[in-house]
Amino acid sequence: MKCSFRISRRINKWSYSTMKMMYIVLILAIVAGCVQKNENQPVQLSEEQVIARGKQLVSLGACHDCHTPKIFDETGMHLDESRLLSGHPNGSKLPVIDERVFQPGHWTYFNEHFTAAVGMWGMTMSKNLTPHETGLKGWTPEVFIATMRSGKHMGIEHGRPIMPPMPWENLRDLPDEDLITIFKYLQSIKPIDNYVPEPMNPAQAMTFKY
Repeated sequence: MKCSFRISRRINKWSYSTMKMMYIVLILAIVAGCVQKNENQPVQLSEEQVIARGKQLVSLGACHDCHTPKIFDETGMHLDESRLLSGHPNGSKLPVIDERVFQPGHWTYFNEHFTAAVGMWGMTMSKNLTPHETGLKGWTPEVFIATMRSGKHMGIEHGRPIMPPMPWENLRDLPDEDLITIFKYLQSIKPIDNYVPEPMNPAQAMTFKY
């Protein structure tokens, strides 16, 4: 009887310890599964957070360098906050191209705002990116993504190419989520009425009347 009682107590003790260990392992497995599930789930951002992220990407992508006019004062050059991303100011005077100096393929010229450039491709002026009729009003995320992926204006397969110095190749490999985030930010800024002319080929650039 004593021997049987001792065996039974050992079995009960072993069973309790085993069950306790199995319970702990089960809990850890459930917790690990929940953590893994949460890590795999995309973080849902609010609309304000998406726009803030888009603003960051636009700044990191140096979009203001060419698409925002500048202000010059005694402290240097600054972005014109009243005309953010409105493109080359319509009607602003461009420097005269000196035929004795300008040789397509050898030099690239910028105006003082960095919003207009002349090179071997001709002349380009940075586009108005604000949600105005003269800018990106009417564009959709799909059109914006197609434009960045293809390097074609409005993503049209046989449309005109996006001309230098626009570095669209730096953006084409971004995931759709980032491109949509950029587009949403651009659609959130102040609309500015500023018509920007189409690009010119070298012959047109040389005969352009300033």
